[in-house]
Amino acid sequence: MAHTFASVDDVASRFREHGYVADRRIATAVFLAERLEKPILVEGPAGVGKTELAKTLAEATGSELIRLQCYEGLDEAKALYEWEYGKQLLYTQILRDKIGEVVAGAASLAEAVSRLEAQEDAFFSERFLLARPLLRAIRSEKRVVLLIDEVDRADEEFEAFLLEVLSDFQVSVPELGTIRARERPLVVLTSNNAREMSDALKRRCLHLHIGFPEAARELEIVRLKMPGVAERLAASVVRVVQAVRQLDLKKRPSVSETLDWARALVVLNAQDLDEALARDTLNLILKYEGDVERVEERLGEILAAAPRGSA
Repeated sequence: MAHTFASVDDVASRFREHGYVADRRIATAVFLAERLEKPILVEGPAGVGKTELAKTLAEATGSELIRLQCYEGLDEAKALYEWEYGKQLLYTQILRDKIGEVVAGAASLAEAVSRLEAQEDAFFSERFLLARPLLRAIRSEKRVVLLIDEVDRADEEFEAFLLEVLSDFQVSVPELGTIRARERPLVVLTSNNAREMSDALKRRCLHLHIGFPEAARELEIVRLKMPGVAERLAASVVRVVQAVRQLDLKKRPSVSETLDWARALVVLNAQDLDEALARDTLNLILKYEGDVERVEERLGEILAAAPRGSA
């Protein structure tokens, strides 16, 4: 398989072209994942760009993104394939005369069933197979990016099944046989650390933890995502968010919430962030009233901690 990225720097450059600021560690993980053909397990708090990494990887490689959203109770059928029983039933009704011909003259019920069994390939064929994300990725003619999102929300039993699929990218469909990947997908698994992933899954993957970015990188993200934002405003927003994250909060603001705040302030025609405006819009980065109250108590101190407009 031809490699897409020439180097770690090439990853960072092409990600940036698609609006994702990848630091050296992220770019290295993506480069090695493609070269070693290993999945990446991306862990970290919500809103720091884990899912966006997979989307950008698909864009940067010109690949289709296939997403499997995990949740409690997810099973093999929802992730791999199902038979379209409704469609099978419809065809059975349409072809009932032909079915009558098949069983005509049968001496017993057992013989009639035996004749129908001989025709089962007609009803358990590609025509009636409903491919779910995992099977779609395996059967794709071209290499795809497979995003297994929030894998920590799925049950441990599903994780064990997933580990088996990721080991060799082939699955067995009893009625059709073994289906092997034509092109090995680029796989990104994300986790918000709702539960600990098994050692077996971690061994199978390259591990990447994405935390909250440093101020310089977060400011770069704001500039890239919002090229029209005033420099003083962008710097003030990042500085306040960075300080707020140091407090004892139920939920610290994510990068996506930093961007939401900056966008809202642009809509309000703000050029900089003063205390009154900050108080009126704290709900954009803080989702719990207790967190809002805690930050309001320290807001004056936070805004006074650095020169205006600096990051």
